[in-house]
Parts: sequence; C-alpha cells; structure tokens
Amino acid sequence: MFANFDFNVIERSLVYLFRDGMTFTLMLTACAMIGGIILGTLLAMMRLSKYRIFSAPAGAYVNLTRAVPLLLVIFWCYFLMPYVGGYLLHELYRVMPQSVGDALVDIFGYQVKDGQPLQIGAFVSTVATFTLFQAAYYCEIMRSGILSVSRGQEGASYALGLNYWQSMFYVILPQAFRNMLPVLLTQTIILFQDTSLVYVLSITDFLGAASKVAQRDGRLVEMYLFAALVYFAICLVLSYGVRRLQRRIAIVR
Repeated sequence: MFANFDFNVIERSLVYLFRDGMTFTLMLTACAMIGGIILGTLLAMMRLSKYRIFSAPAGAYVNLTRAVPLLLVIFWCYFLMPYVGGYLLHELYRVMPQSVGDALVDIFGYQVKDGQPLQIGAFVSTVATFTLFQAAYYCEIMRSGILSVSRGQEGASYALGLNYWQSMFYVILPQAFRNMLPVLLTQTIILFQDTSLVYVLSITDFLGAASKVAQRDGRLVEMYLFAALVYFAICLVLSYGVRRLQRRIAIVR
C-alpha cells in the first residue's frame, strides 16, 4: 500500500508546515479562545440577568449563532465584514465632529471618507469569526458552570456587603471556572480542529500549508495523511491531559 509513497516530501516540508502553518493555527486558536471566553462570560452573565433587556438579546445571539454553520460565518466575516465596517465608519465620519473624523481618517485611511471596504486582513477576520462563533458555545458552558455553584454562595457574598458584580467576580466565577475547566478545555480542542476550516479561504494554516505542498508536488495522499496524523496526535495528547486535569481538580462530594 505504501510502496509508492514519497515520505521525503513530508521531511522537506516540515519547517514550512510547522513554522508557518502550525504557528498560524495555534495563534488563531489562542486568540479565539481568550476572546471567546471573555465574550462568552459576558453573554452568560447577561443570559442569567433577571432583566429581559439583557437576557433576551444574549439568548437570541447564542441561539442564532449555534444554528448557523461555522463555514458560513467564516465566509460572512471574511467577505462582508470589510464592507460593513467601511460603511459604518463612513456614516460615523459624516455625523461626528471634524476633528474626530480626521482622526479616523488618520487611523483607517481613505476608506473612511470614501466608504470603501476596510483592509482587515485574513488573521483579524478569522480571529473575529472564531471569537464571535465560539463565544456562543463558551457562553453555555459558563452559564452551566455559574448555575452549578450553590445559591448559598451568592447569599453569603451579599451578607458580606458585596454587590452583584463583586459577588460574581470574587465568589461565583472562581468556583464556576473550576467546575467547568475540563469542559472549557474540551471546547478549545474542538476550536483547534475547527480552525482547519480557514483552508477554504486559502489561508496558510497547518492544513492550508499541507494542501499547498500537496498540490505543488502532486502528493495529495501523503500530505493529507500526515496532516490528519498530526491533528490526531495533538488532539489525543490534549484530551488525555484534560482527563488527567479533571481527575486532579474533581471535588469529592
């Protein structure tokens, strides 16, 4: 089966695959994870609010985002975000004071005046895409983690004189993070796998780099098989680490 395989093409491409491709994949995963957790935490707190002015928009965002395929969101953000951003900045330039408008022109260039698409770039676009998309999933994880904390903890924090935000950040969220840390890390592993979808935009992530080498040298089977093995190995090691962590931080009840 492997008689016609050219394993040398993998060896020749290792530096390019990991220096350019895997670096982009890991940076995208890290940025989207951090942004997604921060935004997801805010969404979770909004969803748990007793005021519908906060809970309703957060719930609608989460439900809508989880009902849309990630690939479609990638295309939307990559192709539409520059036009939407350019239009909004153009409208702001028209209504705001001249000095502020001139500052916008200095920052973003001629696009503000002319309403032309912004030059966002592939990395910024993909980070925004995965942050906004993953925030909906992190939100539900954070919400379940917050709900897992005993209501008595919130009452005790109020008895100590803390307000809602102080109670949430100093008492509830630290305990919730411990409860949901394994699930957060598991979702991050899924995020790492999903970043390979940016390949459809011809972005040089790890899979995109492997695809370019495969098409250049005519060795599709070797490169795609190697890419699959690398993703499998990384996810297997990370999953094992999450299981070990889960056993170490498990609370004996």
